[in-house]
Amino acid sequence: MNQTPLMELGSIIVLGIAAQWLAWRLKLPSILLLMVFGFIAGPVTGFLHPDQLLGQLFSPFISISLALILFEGGLGLKIADLTGTGRVVRNLLTVGVLSTWIIVSCAAYFILGMGLLLSVLLGSILVVTGPTVVIPLILYVRPLGRVGPIVKWEGIMNDPIGAILAIIVLEGILASGFQEAAMTAALRFLSTIFVGCCFGFFGAFALIKVIRDYWAPDRLLEVLSLMFVALIFMASEFFQEESGLLAVTLMGVVLANQKKIAIKPIIEFKENLRTLLISVLFIVLVSGLQLDYLKYIDAKSVLFLGSLIFIARPISVLLSTRQSNLSWQEKAFISWMAPRGIVAAAVSSIFGFYLADQGVLQAEMLAPITFFVVAGTVTIYSLTARPLAMSLGLASRGQKGFLIVGAHSWARNIASVLKDQGFPILLVDTNYKEITEAYDEGFRTHHGSIISESILDEMDISELGYLIALTPDDTINSLAAIRFEDVFGRKNVYQIRTEISGFRGIEATSPMHLRGRLLFPAQLTFAYMDSRFKSGASLVINEFTENYRYDPSKPINEANSMPLMLVSSKSVQFFTDDSSPVPSAGQKLVSIHYPKNG
Repeated sequence: MNQTPLMELGSIIVLGIAAQWLAWRLKLPSILLLMVFGFIAGPVTGFLHPDQLLGQLFSPFISISLALILFEGGLGLKIADLTGTGRVVRNLLTVGVLSTWIIVSCAAYFILGMGLLLSVLLGSILVVTGPTVVIPLILYVRPLGRVGPIVKWEGIMNDPIGAILAIIVLEGILASGFQEAAMTAALRFLSTIFVGCCFGFFGAFALIKVIRDYWAPDRLLEVLSLMFVALIFMASEFFQEESGLLAVTLMGVVLANQKKIAIKPIIEFKENLRTLLISVLFIVLVSGLQLDYLKYIDAKSVLFLGSLIFIARPISVLLSTRQSNLSWQEKAFISWMAPRGIVAAAVSSIFGFYLADQGVLQAEMLAPITFFVVAGTVTIYSLTARPLAMSLGLASRGQKGFLIVGAHSWARNIASVLKDQGFPILLVDTNYKEITEAYDEGFRTHHGSIISESILDEMDISELGYLIALTPDDTINSLAAIRFEDVFGRKNVYQIRTEISGFRGIEATSPMHLRGRLLFPAQLTFAYMDSRFKSGASLVINEFTENYRYDPSKPINEANSMPLMLVSSKSVQFFTDDSSPVPSAGQKLVSIHYPKNG
């Protein structure tokens, strides 16, 4: 058995996911480490040779992966997010693309010394940003307000637009005359848009029909949607090349904005698949680079990169946002968010090889210059976007706040302790009286159900990083935890224990896979806490001084009190039945203290 292909294929997956994991641990943009890992595994060490490994499947694999990523991106595009900014997005996809194309083409011609037609082609390739780089950056930066949806809409929608533009320009270059080139370009553009739209809408409505009429079991819905995406992409490409990306993107957008079926299971499945595909694609493409590409990296290429970042992007954004109500801070951030991604890299490689075979001069420059732009923009934007967003007031300085489900009296007591330590607090409850009392006490509140479908659209959780479910209903607590574990992470989602009456008597709370982490020592259930507070219990705070020395043989709680959490200005550690955090100097112990006769 030949182990080499197996080792290479497995290493691509391992390196991709390891880069994502390490980026999370180091709090770095994942795409930055993906590029580093891919470059080391390919050009530096020569361990990976993806072009040899995949052979003729190299280009099709990239295409179908991009189709799945764009479909998943389309599922996250809500028309409601464009309220007041739809014109800006439209302009970015039209005026912005056109101005970027012209400026980049001029830069390629005057700075790099490329021929006119090849410069125009490179300009068309580099108009795209793309979800493979924009989505990870948005997740990393977490911008506030309108800029996130604007950049996301632009990045996802201009990928198919850029691919269509590039193929039209290529065919124009290969045409024999200007009139023939113009006619070919016009027909290609119209037919691509028409075919892509037809298949995109058809695919969405067909999938809606299958799900709404229960033509498939629930366990197959995720993989069935995957089949539909692949089928629509192939069918659209069969009738018109380069229309498939547009088709699957529109298919995702239609599904995201319809009200006939729930698409949450499909979204969750595609999010996991997107992470895997982006990881694998970056490793595959970057590891396939050649060290010979470095000979094209000189002062001219650096100047060309600078023209894209400091001239082309700001001008395109300025033209696109003219007469809009965006603040100068929002315009500045959007001007600093244009990383190039996989579509540009893949298209340049394919076109470069093809034109070189056709004898077009300087065609070999397309791939190395494009990869340099991809690497440069990804590195610069990923390292500077978050600091810029924070300095402009468009990103929070840390997600350390608490979303507390339940606004009853002792939930507000716990919230007060956390608020006094400087943690942002948002209380959510369906009880109007209790949520009003919380508001009167100075808390930020939301009156509504934590498990409603639109809850994430109705609340600003940009400064929040933890969920604490403190309601008497175990089902509500568990559903809230399940809903927000995708938002805050499984580690940061907590719920209090409740007692459920069942046919076997008093039962424990929900199973582990259907709930969040359990708060407080085991005996502190909701019923127990509620009865204690109604009997006069209160929260007591004790601060540990620098002279304090922790003795694990001595419990830190008294007979008539139980520890709840250790707090400081930087962190909160909860006591649970399976975890007792070790206190240190400067921390405060928060305990429930009740009268001895209570």
